[in-house]
Amino acid sequence: MNFAPLRSASPNWLQVIVCIAFAFTLTACSNESTTEHSSQTNAKGKHQAAIASAHPLATQAGMEILNAGGNAFDAAVATAAVLAVVEPYSAGMGGGGFWLLHDAKQNKNIFVDARETAPLKAHRDMYLDDNGEVIDKLSINGPMAAAIPGQAAAFVHLAERYGKLPLRQTLKAAIDIADKGFPVDPYYRKLAGFRLQAMRLYPETSRIFLGDNKQIPAEGYLVKQPELSATLQAIADKGFAGFYSGQVAIQLVNAVQAAGGIWTLDDLAQYQVIEREPVTTQFDGYRIISAPPPSSGGLAIAQMMNMLTALEQTQQLDWRTLDSVSQTHVISEVMRRAYRDRALYLGDPDFVSIPTGTLLDATYAKDFIGSFNMNKATPSNTLGDPVGVTEGFHTTHLSVLDGQGNRVSATLSINLPFGSAFTAKGTGVLLNNEMDDFSSKPGTPNAYGLVGNEANAIAPKKRPLSSMSPSFVESDSGVAILGTPGGSRIITMVMLGMLEHMQNQPVQKWVARKRFHHQYLPDVIQHEPNTFSDEEKSALINKGHTLKDVGRQYGNMHAIHWDRSTNTVTAASDPRGIGEALVE
Repeated sequence: MNFAPLRSASPNWLQVIVCIAFAFTLTACSNESTTEHSSQTNAKGKHQAAIASAHPLATQAGMEILNAGGNAFDAAVATAAVLAVVEPYSAGMGGGGFWLLHDAKQNKNIFVDARETAPLKAHRDMYLDDNGEVIDKLSINGPMAAAIPGQAAAFVHLAERYGKLPLRQTLKAAIDIADKGFPVDPYYRKLAGFRLQAMRLYPETSRIFLGDNKQIPAEGYLVKQPELSATLQAIADKGFAGFYSGQVAIQLVNAVQAAGGIWTLDDLAQYQVIEREPVTTQFDGYRIISAPPPSSGGLAIAQMMNMLTALEQTQQLDWRTLDSVSQTHVISEVMRRAYRDRALYLGDPDFVSIPTGTLLDATYAKDFIGSFNMNKATPSNTLGDPVGVTEGFHTTHLSVLDGQGNRVSATLSINLPFGSAFTAKGTGVLLNNEMDDFSSKPGTPNAYGLVGNEANAIAPKKRPLSSMSPSFVESDSGVAILGTPGGSRIITMVMLGMLEHMQNQPVQKWVARKRFHHQYLPDVIQHEPNTFSDEEKSALINKGHTLKDVGRQYGNMHAIHWDRSTNTVTAASDPRGIGEALVE
């Protein structure tokens, strides 16, 4: 396996900004914390706490909460709240996400579904014109693209049911940073460039995130969000009512309707977080816990692992012992098949019947892999009709472990970078464009030749299908906590990270591993640059695979490993991003 070079610890200027500009007494400013790959063992025998997230300010804010007596759930809220401020391109109070929790006291895994929901006035054909054709960009830009956010409800849910500290404490860092500002970095500039034209369409968005000249801000420019600070303070003071009713809710609905959207106060008042049973599967001595529908991740990962097991049982193929070409071939073939089922069967379980038992059945895995040939790729068109799901690609992830064994893996999103590009006046809330994750016109091929599935058609209060896959991997020897952004490639990235862990690779290699992906259709192995050597490319092509270099690195994984045998904790953030991992 090939690995990208590891990134060094985060630059000192970020710590200076945190310590001086915001006057926070954060753990990273002392010598008591270690960054990135470091680990320690507590002299009393308790394992260390760790946080890995997509931004240093968020990681440090979460660690401060742990040091103040909070648990992993408190720290996750603090980390996510800061990400909502400093990563407007990835997540925020106008979005939602999935939270996988482990309550150590109850020894129980819980999945918290805070995915956005379609407005009450939404309907199956809302993005079609009079001729039945999809209206360009209506589900991408502006308030019509926005589903009802779940982020604030998730914060309240975690604080009330699982946390130890009040929201006034866990949201304080985010409130202060939103008010005082955070510095623009190259990553911000890159993603703002991707959505610049859309951001310029909406005055509040361009004012806050571009500045007076409507240009991408220079590196170091302070992005100040006093209105968002006030919204976070309302949530801290009033909980659910601080966002979903009262002044903030009125401002949100007024802004959306004034710009042509269909939100109502009832949409916000009726929003609910749902706790679901995680998808759990056994593989090769490991217990994998991952996201259930409306995420497609847990079921797809379980199916891929079941197919690897079936290949070992029926064809004596041990994926661990294969050379790099053979291993890529095998893994691509199970990816191909799992993604076919993902598109065909999955959706919001509160609206569609999902054949979970069949999809996870060992016999089904053996039958599904029956057409596998070690020397030849299986053409996707021989496996069934061309069905697919498109999905926005920019999201964020955080992983948390506290000293008591509580843990959180959370993947959060507003869909495309800077979401819908629409900010509701007076609130500072940049709205998602998650409505684009529904099938706008089921039964019709999209630009990729994929046919959207009826299971993911639009309906009021329905949650769009997602690939977000926050996960745990448990064994007698340890626990892995991992996840990543990346749209439809999330599932395969998480699966590859799990396989690195199962090959006893350190946590830094899970997050840095060079990535490839197959999603059934288009019938190609997508990959990062330099993932394969020329010899490996030739060998895969000779097996019948088509390769597509996507021209850039993708994903931003953040992971933690607790090694029970040595009682040490290690953590790492993806070198592709600007995140930071801290082990206390």
